[in-house]
Parts: sequence; structure tokens; C-alpha cells
Amino acid sequence: MIIRCWGARGAIPVSGREYLRYGGDTTCIEIRTKDDNIIIIDAGSGIRRLGNRVTKEDRDKFTIIFTHAHWDHLLGFPFFEPIYNRGTYIDMFGCPFAQQSVKNMVSQTMLPPNFPISFEDIKANISYHGICEDSFSIDSIIVTPILLNHPNQGIGYKFVEDDKSFVFLTDNELRFKHIGGLDYQDYLNFSSNVDLLIHDAEFTEEEYKRTKRWGHSVYKDALRLALEAKVKMFGLFHHDQERTDAELEEIVKDCRGIIKSNKADLECFAVCQETEIKL
Repeated sequence: MIIRCWGARGAIPVSGREYLRYGGDTTCIEIRTKDDNIIIIDAGSGIRRLGNRVTKEDRDKFTIIFTHAHWDHLLGFPFFEPIYNRGTYIDMFGCPFAQQSVKNMVSQTMLPPNFPISFEDIKANISYHGICEDSFSIDSIIVTPILLNHPNQGIGYKFVEDDKSFVFLTDNELRFKHIGGLDYQDYLNFSSNVDLLIHDAEFTEEEYKRTKRWGHSVYKDALRLALEAKVKMFGLFHHDQERTDAELEEIVKDCRGIIKSNKADLECFAVCQETEIKL
């Protein structure tokens, strides 16, 4: 399993010299299975660059899995180049929550007068699958969903291929239980002993005094989860739109200091939009 990040930013894409290292694109993760099939998590602005890459590779079959319907996780979909090719085949999975269906959730990104091309005019062949609770298989990977603590709800996922495991919990507030969300212990059990945990770590303790109930975690809470779950690698994710490279590096430094003081064996890093991990 190969995991690539194409966007790690939260809320809105950003640009500028202060964001060069970790990037400004919003959520998009690519997984390549051992048979080189492509699974995409979310369609934030990072999916545009992913679309350019797979077009150059002449790829035409994809699985897209959605965590939820907030704009920063969908806004890149109309710019995913393969959807305009008649020979493209896409399987879409997600739990629509407040929307009528996964199709309804995605098609809203192209509604007039906000976008010049209608969703009905795209050429790709798309199949839709509503999943909220049960595990399912994609190629050689078993995918298990878990409800997130987030306004309007959301789904996190565990991906298991052979003896390797990856948990992705973006937009998850560990310190407050939203409607439909779960307890800290549930996320601890879900993440226990996985090879890689990527978790929402948007806020500092000071920021959280103002942003409690917004649906995102303090980075130290996410680190605590990683430590207590005894994961092998921990990636801080969903970086605040105002978080500069220098500030992120200070957060990583603080996390590594906490890990050292706990005498733990944990690799910690801030996910950037060039991150690639092979499990």
C-alpha cells in the first residue's frame, strides 16, 4: 500500500511563500493498492494535481471515498480532469448524511450559477455506493468506516491490506462529542496498533478556547491518541489555513519533545502535500 497526500490544508486553499513546505491544497489522499489500483479519499483542491498525474499515466479507473460534504473536501471535484473523459470509470463511496445520496452530495459542486459546466455534462461513468457502518472491500484492501465527531457528521476510515494498516481521521474533534459522533475510547480502539494514523490536528490549545465545537482537534489531543493507541507513525493533518510552515515546524518539534519525554517509539510528522508513505 502506497499513501500519497495531495492536500493537507483545512477550510480553504491558501498560497504564499509561508506555505511552500506543507502546501496550500485542501484534503485529498491517494492510496495505491499492491495491484496498483487507485483509491482517492476526498476531492479537495488537491485532486486537481492528482488528476493531472493520472491523466499522464493514462489511468481511467478510480475509486473515490468521501469523508463528508463540507466544501473543502469537495471543491476540487470539478477540476479532476478524468471526469471529462468518456472512458473514465469511477466508483464513489460515502455516507451522504444530510444529502439524499452520494450523487447529490458531489453534484452540488457544479450547480448553476456557481459553476459553468453541469454535472450532467461530465463524460465519466460513475457508480454510487452509500456506506456508513459496514466494512467493504476495494481490490485487496478492506475498508472499515467509523463515525467522526464533526458538525453535520462525517466518516473516518481504516484501510487494511495484508498485514499493513492505515487509519484516516480528518475533521475529528476528540474533546467534544457532536451529534452522531463517538467517544475518545472508540477512536482509540479503532486506531490501536496501526502502522499509520493521520489525524486532524488543526488547533493549538489557545486557539481551541475560541474554536471548541467547530469539529477539529487540538494537536496535543491527536498526539495523545497516537501515543495511547501505540501506532507506528503519526501524521498531523488538516492544517489551519493561517498556519505557516514555521508554525507547523514548531508544533512538530513540540510533539517530538512530548514523545521523547514519554520514551515512546513513535514517528511523528506534519503531513504535506508531497508526503508519500509505503507500508
